[in-house]
Amino acid sequence: MTEPTVRESMMTATYEALCACGYTDLTAQAIADRTDKSKSRLFYHYDSLEDLIVDFIDYLIERFDERTEETADLPPLERLERFVDWFLYGPDDTERVSFHTALLELRAQAPYNERYREQLRRTDARLRETLESILEDGQASGDFRDHDASRTASLLIAAFDGARVRQLTLERDAYLEDVRDGVTTMIIAGILADGVEFPTGGEPTDEDDGECDG
Repeated sequence: MTEPTVRESMMTATYEALCACGYTDLTAQAIADRTDKSKSRLFYHYDSLEDLIVDFIDYLIERFDERTEETADLPPLERLERFVDWFLYGPDDTERVSFHTALLELRAQAPYNERYREQLRRTDARLRETLESILEDGQASGDFRDHDASRTASLLIAAFDGARVRQLTLERDAYLEDVRDGVTTMIIAGILADGVEFPTGGEPTDEDDGECDG
């Protein structure tokens, strides 16, 4: 098994290469160039580039789980705000735009690659479970009205995904802002308990690097 420090280095290099090259032009050499290892040493740990990418998606799941754990003690309303921030980032966040462009290319391979598809299903399940938990906790705390947390989570994630795809493929940055406004005023406002307001928030912090969404 790859040592944790070695794997972390490789995953960081894969992330940087994806941001710089996109999935289409991603090569083992581009990843190796961002580590202290040669291409041949890279494949000492992975049998193929596909194996490395599959592990990279698994790494994203692990990072998302870590982030979820870090915010688990926050009030449901604040956790929901942060969840929205992770996805509907500002259009000037060039690093996150680059990463999500590459990730969009990776997701486009899923219909033809069963291993990618299975890993991406896992990321989707994690997202849904996390958001459902936030909504259920908010109902228990009295911040949210009683509602179907599963259906609301599905609707929110679909809105987030749609906004990002259109922003990335059509270069229409306004989609992120418009969808965030719509999500806040038309969906989230509808599940808030009387007298509860959704935080206006702001631009994501540096800690919210976008590495852990699928």
